[in-house]
Amino acid sequence: MKHLRQVVLFVTVLALAFVFIGCSKPPEEEKAAAKAAMDAALKAGADKYAAADFKTAKGLWDKSEAQVNEKKYSEAKQGYNDAKAAFQKAAAAVAAGKKAMTDEVTAAVTALEDSWKKLEASAKKLKKKMKDKKDEWTADAKAFEEKLKAVKDGLAADPAGAKAKTGEIKALVDKWEAAFKDLAAAPAKAEKKKKK
Repeated sequence: MKHLRQVVLFVTVLALAFVFIGCSKPPEEEKAAAKAAMDAALKAGADKYAAADFKTAKGLWDKSEAQVNEKKYSEAKQGYNDAKAAFQKAAAAVAAGKKAMTDEVTAAVTALEDSWKKLEASAKKLKKKMKDKKDEWTADAKAFEEKLKAVKDGLAADPAGAKAKTGEIKALVDKWEAAFKDLAAAPAKAEKKKKK
């Protein structure tokens, strides 16, 4: 009987040792699955079009990596599973993100075109005052048309890239709005100086 208790105790200790050893291995399988989900999300463009979801998933990934370094394998395993699900969610949100950005860029293009038409009207009104800026205006008008065409052509394939280019176009519009405002105000400033 005493011998039987020792055998049972030995088997129990051995079983616990196997459980402990089994739990103390890094969660490589879960890490690989989460990495594959992260790569798929990046390939889909989740970092651009579902940035908030992707950032959340990346945070879970980073936390799991830190847990592995601290040998907290059980927590890391769960973290990798959560990261995988979050990366999959981010990848699934890409289509909606692209559509939203496409709509945003389309609206921006319309606003930029309207602003440029107003600038062209101002250029005609201020033609006499634009003598030293005429060449610059002509060059920027050409650049505006080229950049606007590039935005429109690239919008379907790369809405994020198109959005960045609208910023460049907006800078041209802002530049000429300020220049025309100064040119329009120039005679008023001259008259004020004469009155003093």
